Amino acid sequence: MITLKAPAKINWFLNVLGLRDDGFHEIQSLIQKITLYDTLTFEPTQDLVLTTSHDIAAVPPEQNIVYKTALLMKEKCGVTNGAHIHLEKLIPMAAGLGGGSSDAAAALTGLNKFWGLNLSQAKLHDFAEQLGSDVPVFLYSSPAFVEGRGEKITPVKTSEQFDILLVKPDVSVSTAWAYTMLSVMRNASWDKKITKNSESGISLVTRHSSRSLRGLTNTTEKVDNIKFFIRTLEGAKSSIAGHRDILSSIKDSFSNDFEAAVTGHFPVIADIKNRLLQAGAMVSLMSGSGSAVFGVFASEEDASKAAAVLTDFWTAVVKTVNS
Repeated sequence: MITLKAPAKINWFLNVLGLRDDGFHEIQSLIQKITLYDTLTFEPTQDLVLTTSHDIAAVPPEQNIVYKTALLMKEKCGVTNGAHIHLEKLIPMAAGLGGGSSDAAAALTGLNKFWGLNLSQAKLHDFAEQLGSDVPVFLYSSPAFVEGRGEKITPVKTSEQFDILLVKPDVSVSTAWAYTMLSVMRNASWDKKITKNSESGISLVTRHSSRSLRGLTNTTEKVDNIKFFIRTLEGAKSSIAGHRDILSSIKDSFSNDFEAAVTGHFPVIADIKNRLLQAGAMVSLMSGSGSAVFGVFASEEDASKAAAVLTDFWTAVVKTVNS
């Protein structure tokens, strides 16, 4: 039997730059693993069988990304053996914490060993891309800067460990829906800009592609913030005082392009952010496409105290993972 843990993640920042020619969105993000895990176990059996914890038992196995991962590997690698995979879920679904993608990456790694395939990291990365944009980064244990649609990965080396409080409202957000809402919001902003300039007599092109939406954000400033954030993390040394200094120096780099679009429909997310800050968080941000929000605290004790006053939501006190 093989047992693997699949970690959740947060996004220190997430920039959505526009729609690519292949239909995927171009992003920039710094992804950080945290100490909240799903668990996958692999045992011998004649057929391919997936069992899950009660939270997702109603979902047919063939719709689960872990099952899809196993089928892909069997097909591409000519595997005739079966496997009994059990998935124990602790990471909330549709929360922006990467649970499904992490499960898929753990399935790739686990089945590679379980079936004795000896696939290279490059081959696993190729399979991961086929399974989802967020899957490849979970093949790496360190924080990572991701670009493209998520396939371009640069690991970030840091020894800095942060104490995090995760808070999730009783709201589920699909990534596809979040992208749609972001597009609607940006198109509305663009239309307002066109109307204002048209009234001033300036001739404007009225047709624009999704790529034109890049102009609605200061990309140069964001890239500068990203570079500064990464340099700061790579040079960090852990201590509570150090945490405060680091977060003070990089707090303006924390951003998530999905946040305004999603909180416009679910104001409870903005309320959670404010309550985290009131409870002592040095930084608070929505993770991924939501709906989970994280607060960064100076210590585990401070994070636990904040959790004690947010009992009307699902919460988890976690730490960042660097290797």
